[in-house]
Amino acid sequence: MRWCAVDVRSPADERDAVAMWLVGHTGQAVEERDDGVLVGVAESEAAASTLLQELQSAFGRQVGGSARRLPEVDWRERWHEGLGPRRIGRLLITPSWVKANQSALTVVVDPETAFGTGEHGSTRTALLLLDRHLRPGDRVLDLGSGSGILAIAAAKLGARRATGIDIDPEAEPIAQANAERNAVDGEVRFLTGDAGTLVPLLAPAELVLSNILRSQNEALLPAVRAALAPGGRAVFAGMEETEREGFLAALEQAGLHPVDEAVDGSWWAVAARPA
Repeated sequence: MRWCAVDVRSPADERDAVAMWLVGHTGQAVEERDDGVLVGVAESEAAASTLLQELQSAFGRQVGGSARRLPEVDWRERWHEGLGPRRIGRLLITPSWVKANQSALTVVVDPETAFGTGEHGSTRTALLLLDRHLRPGDRVLDLGSGSGILAIAAAKLGARRATGIDIDPEAEPIAQANAERNAVDGEVRFLTGDAGTLVPLLAPAELVLSNILRSQNEALLPAVRAALAPGGRAVFAGMEETEREGFLAALEQAGLHPVDEAVDGSWWAVAARPA
């Protein structure tokens, strides 16, 4: 089988959504290069052509790409070679095929059709702020939970309870399996639905995590503010540094004051508390 790489360019504010779409439609991991290009794989030139057509149908002509043929290797296995354990704060994030020195703060998660591994800058900034701001015994909400990595990490760090919410029904079983793999399924649960609807029903929480697009983060600000228990904090990730000033202004308008920030490459995240 002659595999093809698919190089995709998209506006910065849609890159996460495009990456998730590619993972969901190919069943393969997606690489994000330093120049912002997303690189996926397809099983043939015909499959790559179809993928690009469907991509433009889904996102419009502002998202485009090209295909290039790859050498005769099994790229479903080859991409494993570039992924390994990552230390993020006190946490060790590792894929299952790597034999790392595991501890109570090791999170094992593989790239699958649900978004969220330690290989993406937005996830790493969220994990770093989670590590800094979670207090043992906190109740945690994880909005846009994807693979479940943030909720699982919260449980490992001592959360009393962590609940993940994702609108994609395919994410819930993957996240649940990851929680079981990490032996935290007793402290973590996952729900499928709209975060704006579910957050008020699950409140209060001492820590709310939201690793999604800026537009969605901004839409959820009133619900997140209302869900925070006294002394609670919220972590917002999934945004690029170029979006920082605009989101900080939205935070202040929503009655939230920034207390900490994290940057990884072009990705930016912020922790905030009620003003």
